[in-house]
Amino acid sequence: MTREEFVAFVRKAREGVVATVDADGSPEAALVGMAVTDAGDVLFDTYTATRKVDNIRVHERVALVIGWDDGVSVQVEGSAEILSGAERDACGTAYLEQFPGSRALVDGFSLVRVVPNWLRHYDARTDPAAVTEGNPW
Repeated sequence: MTREEFVAFVRKAREGVVATVDADGSPEAALVGMAVTDAGDVLFDTYTATRKVDNIRVHERVALVIGWDDGVSVQVEGSAEILSGAERDACGTAYLEQFPGSRALVDGFSLVRVVPNWLRHYDARTDPAAVTEGNPW
């Protein structure tokens, strides 16, 4: 999957599941709205006082599952960062372009960037399913 294909897929899907682990190593998952930068970084916003924010502060590694419409999804592994300052403002602008009216830049909310380092594209519309995986672009 090229970067351009990935960006187009995330922009169409608009939501997915983020999986994190807590300080004790227990898994936690949440459905979130997902945006993407032209560079392929995935963005989501969340209340700052959530388990996923606490978990990312301890363990930056996360997994995402994006989409499933028509039997197509992309799994992503990568490093998550809670953005602040100029980076939050810049990525917040990209997020708001894809989710107008979002509270991504409001006090009490965090904006998280996930930089993918592994992708798995799964297309169940064919028999057998078409699966490709590996390091992104």
